[in-house]
Amino acid sequence: MAELHIIGQIVGASEFPESSLFCKWGIHTGGAWKTLAGLRDGQTQVDNPVSHDSAYWAHPIDIHLTTKGLQGWPKIHFQVWHQDSHGRSELYGYGFCHVPTSPGMHEIVCPTWRPSGSFQEQVSQFFLGGSPQLKNHDLIYSGADRYRLSTIAMGKVHLRLGVILRNFDKFGIEC
Repeated sequence: MAELHIIGQIVGASEFPESSLFCKWGIHTGGAWKTLAGLRDGQTQVDNPVSHDSAYWAHPIDIHLTTKGLQGWPKIHFQVWHQDSHGRSELYGYGFCHVPTSPGMHEIVCPTWRPSGSFQEQVSQFFLGGSPQLKNHDLIYSGADRYRLSTIAMGKVHLRLGVILRNFDKFGIEC
């Protein structure tokens, strides 16, 4: 079977309206993919920088996958959250990116977005906090019904990933 090894880190986030951020992440694959070793999801620590420019997590990603086919190539999806001074968490953005298909080191910048909600929800968010959230998290990485959403662009998540491919050539796949 062909193997894919992803080694790297979620470096951090930038261009969000507030600091004190953390990130929940996961790797989504198609049905032909199996995990040999490593975690498919996780969460970073909260970074509360003195300067409000960027959050740094340096959260490791190390996963070894195997596949019988290319359909459902892995995607990494994110939920970026803001933690306020009272310990309450508010969703700041969703995002996803495809794992690169070429071997080597890759610097990836993943834009994020969040649902804008109705006018009433926006007024409530301004005065009370909180934000609209997706009921179905599959919408983050599948474009099926995402076009119906009204969204707001948020910050960016920065990744540094090393991709190792093994035995793809034996299955007639050129990289």
